[in-house]
Order: sequence, then structure tokens, then C-alpha cells
Amino acid sequence: MNALPLPTELEGITRDWLEAALRQRAPGVRLRGFAIVDVNHGTCTKVRLRLDHDSDAIPALVILKGGFEPHSRAMPYMHAEEVHGYADVAPHSPLRLPACHFAAFDPAAGQGIVIMDDLVARGVEFCHPQRPQAPDAVAKRLRVLARHHAMSWAADAASGDFAPGGRFDWATGYMAGFSHFATLLTPEVWASYCASARGAALSTRFHALNWMKDAIARMQRLDARLPQALLHGDTHLGNLYVDIDGEPGFFDTIPHRGNPMLEVAYHVTCALDPADRRVHDRALVAIYRDELAAAGVAPPSLDEMMHLFACFLPAGTCVFLLNASEFQPEAINTAYTARFSAAMLDHATLEALAGLP
Repeated sequence: MNALPLPTELEGITRDWLEAALRQRAPGVRLRGFAIVDVNHGTCTKVRLRLDHDSDAIPALVILKGGFEPHSRAMPYMHAEEVHGYADVAPHSPLRLPACHFAAFDPAAGQGIVIMDDLVARGVEFCHPQRPQAPDAVAKRLRVLARHHAMSWAADAASGDFAPGGRFDWATGYMAGFSHFATLLTPEVWASYCASARGAALSTRFHALNWMKDAIARMQRLDARLPQALLHGDTHLGNLYVDIDGEPGFFDTIPHRGNPMLEVAYHVTCALDPADRRVHDRALVAIYRDELAAAGVAPPSLDEMMHLFACFLPAGTCVFLLNASEFQPEAINTAYTARFSAAMLDHATLEALAGLP
């Protein structure tokens, strides 16, 4: 049975289609029936399903995630990236992701669907953007991220795993994706965000539209000449959990290639209260650096890594200042914008970027 084409409306999730999808990884499973328990609308739709089946390999409660929102057909790249994360990255990565029972992308429909374990049923502790983490918890997660980055570390984007035929040759550049912000980086739209609550949380030193455009261009050129690795792609607290054994977990991965300090700066700044980040960020980057070295990577000096940390902070600023409110609540966008603003002031990001070609 073939699970394609993928449904693009919730009504298309039928018993026959679900059985075909589950048989991709559990051949012969028989689905007697199912029920939709609840639906969570957001950037993507998360559908909790209760399954009645005869397999010991699939739990009774699962999450089906896909593009069922009005904006979903305009974002096929995002659905494809998440499918890659579960189908092509998870089997190789040390990142702990929910067990996956189906992952496929349908280019004709611009739809990607993943069926995974229900983490609520598993009993994990979800992280939350309005509950910053302790430095020890961030250190633990950075060690896992270092091992994840080390598995694909390369001198440039044309070698190793990213070369044609490499296992991650489909991965596009993280900073190249900032071209999607072009429609928002206009005077009228930019001014509306700067006038919002999150704009009020951003230091006026960063309110100039031309500065942000220039910062993105400088970050793109910087990233292009640095070592590349496969990134999780979105390690803010809303995509993280602590598993029942205390180990850090990750979900909602949108893998891209890029310099790992993009992800380190993003994660550390998102995860910590500014007062804690101000005290601990250098020590946390040192822990990350030591783990890279232990995994066989020859990392830059700590001073150079902190310089990159400062230079890549505007990426996270741009993400949350311009994030649509249907993707994240305003309080979360505002909290993250405030954290990035404080980090850019503490690390003299204006001066660090001005020194780049």
C-alpha cells in the first residue's frame, strides 16, 4: 500500500491512509480504527491520534504533524526539511528525537507528514520560552549538540556529507534561508514591528532597517567562508524537552547546513535569562568547544568562537522580531527579542559586525 499522495486536509486522514502510512515502517500492521483526540493549530498542525492496531512497535497514542493550515501550501520547504530531519538525520544523530513511525514528503501537494510518539503520553517535561533554563541544563544540551555537529563537520559546503551524493546533500544553507524575510524587510512592515511590543523590547540601537539588511548580508558572507555542519535548525525552548530519564530531547527539527556557532548563539540566548547568560555564556561555549574536540573536531579558539557568537546574534533577533503571531504568541516573540537585544548589547554586536567584510 502506498501512502502517497499525502492528505492536505484533516478529512483526508482516513483509516486506509493511516494504515498505509504505518506500514511503511511496520509492514503488515493492521489498523482496526482510530480517533482524533485533539488538534493543535500553529506553524504546522499537530493531531493527536488514538490508534487501535495489532503492532507492539507502535504506541496507542501518536502525534501526526503536517501542513494543514491556510498558510501551509506556501511553506513546502519547511515540511520537506522536517521530514528530512526524522527520515534522514535521526538515524545518524545523537540528538534524542521522538520515535518516528512515518515520515514522507509529497512534492506535488507541497505536503510533509510525520507520525511520531506522543511525548505527552511518554511523560516528558516540555521546556517553555517563558521558563528560561539553568546554565547546567544548557551545558548538558550543548554537549549533545556538539556531538551532533561533529558528525557532519566539514571545511566547506562542497565536501563530505554535503557533496553531491553525500548523506545530507539535500541540506540547504541556514543563512540562505533568510531570503524569505525579504518581504518583511521593507520600511512599512519593519516600522510596524519596531512599533510593536517586541520592538519595544529591542534596543533602539537595532531599529534601523538598513542595519538589519546589512547585518544579514554580513552574516551570510561570514557563514559561507566558515566550516559547515548539519544544524538542528530551531533549538529555541519551545522545541525542546527533558526526557523521563533526565536527558535532553529535541523535536520540530528543520535541518540546514551552516556554521555551528549560528546554532550555539541562538540556543544559548534563547535558553537563558539575560542575567544568567551574561555570566555563563563564555563558559558554556567553552564546554561546547571541549565536546567538539572530544568528538575529533579541531575547533577554533574560544576567543574566535565568542566573536562568531556576537556576529551571529542578529539572526535570532530577526527570526523573533519578524515572527508572525500565528506562529508564536506575542509574549514569546517579545521575550526572545528582549534576550537577543540584551545579548547584542553585551557582546558589542554592532562593532563586531562592522569589522566584517
